[in-house]
Amino acid sequence: MARTILKKKIYQYTAVFEPDQESGGYTVSIPNLPGCISEGETFEEAFKNIQEATGLYLDVMKEEKKNIPLYDQGVIIAPIRVAA
Repeated sequence: MARTILKKKIYQYTAVFEPDQESGGYTVSIPNLPGCISEGETFEEAFKNIQEATGLYLDVMKEEKKNIPLYDQGVIIAPIRVAA
């Protein structure tokens, strides 16, 4: 019996989680993949949801034969403090 071996490339991106102060939970986006956004009632749920959304986003890019970004290109996330 022959086995089929599926090879998949692993991509790594930066996810930005923003707490929703009004309703709770998190909104999360992938800056290097415009429009790739998800949410969840907990951090863990938002994390799982953005992984799924990112996979679907990349599947569509492959189907449309678009170039998939291989890595984050210069995304830097840093807290800043401003006195106003």
